[in-house]
Amino acid sequence: MKKVFVTGAGSAIAHEACKIWAARKYQFFLVDKDEHKLKAVASDLRVRGATSVSYTAKDLTSEGAGALVVQEATIAMESIGVVLIAHGFLGTQKEGEESSDHLLKIMDINLTSAISVLTHLTKSAQNKRMTIGVISSVAGDRGREGNYIYGAAKGGLAIFADGLRNRLSSTNIHVLTIKPGFVDTPMTKDFDKKGLLWSKPGRVARDIVSAMDKKKDIIYTPWFWRYIMLVIKVIPERIFKKMSI
Repeated sequence: MKKVFVTGAGSAIAHEACKIWAARKYQFFLVDKDEHKLKAVASDLRVRGATSVSYTAKDLTSEGAGALVVQEATIAMESIGVVLIAHGFLGTQKEGEESSDHLLKIMDINLTSAISVLTHLTKSAQNKRMTIGVISSVAGDRGREGNYIYGAAKGGLAIFADGLRNRLSSTNIHVLTIKPGFVDTPMTKDFDKKGLLWSKPGRVARDIVSAMDKKKDIIYTPWFWRYIMLVIKVIPERIFKKMSI
C-alpha cells in the first residue's frame, strides 16, 4: 500500500489524481488552505476506496508551514511514497504589474512555498523511496506579456524540480516535472474556453499518474503542448517581442 502526500489537494487536477490512487487503496495525507474543500475531498476518497485519509488546512506561504506539513505527514504515514505538489495561484498579470503585494503572492504560492515543501521532503534523501510530481506550467517555458509573472513563478519551479531530479538521480527519489497547458478548472473560470486546446482535469490527472508510475522526467499534458511550446520557444526574440500571444 502506497502512502500519498498532496498539496493543493482541493484543486481539480489533484482531486482527479487522488481518485485514481484511491481506487488503488492508497493512504493519503492532504494539504490545502481551504478546510471545506479538504473535508469534501477526504470524504470522496474514502468512498472511492482510500485506506485512510488525513488532512490539514494550512496556508503554505505562512512562516514555517513547509516544514510543519511535511512533519505532520511523516508522523501520520511514517513513510511517504508518492508526492504531488499541486497548489497554485494564477493571479492576474495586470494587478501584478501594479501591486508588488499581488506579484509577491503569485511568487510565494507558486514558487517559494513549493520549494520549501520540496526541500523539507527531500532532506536526508538517503534510504528514502519516493516519487514526486511537481505541477509547473507551459507558461513557464517562455515569458509572454499576458502572464509573465505567473510564468516566471512556474518557470522557476520547473528549473528547481529539474535540478532536484538531477541531484537525486543516484537515490531512490524520482522527480517528475509536469507542464499542463490550458485546463478547464475553477482557477481558469474567467477564461474563454473555446477551442481544442482546453483539456479537462481528469485527462491531465491520468497523464500525471501514468507518468509517475513510469517514472518519467518531464511531461507536457496533453501531449501536443510539447510541440506547441517547441514552436514558441524557437521563435526569434526580435519577432517574438512584437507578437501578442
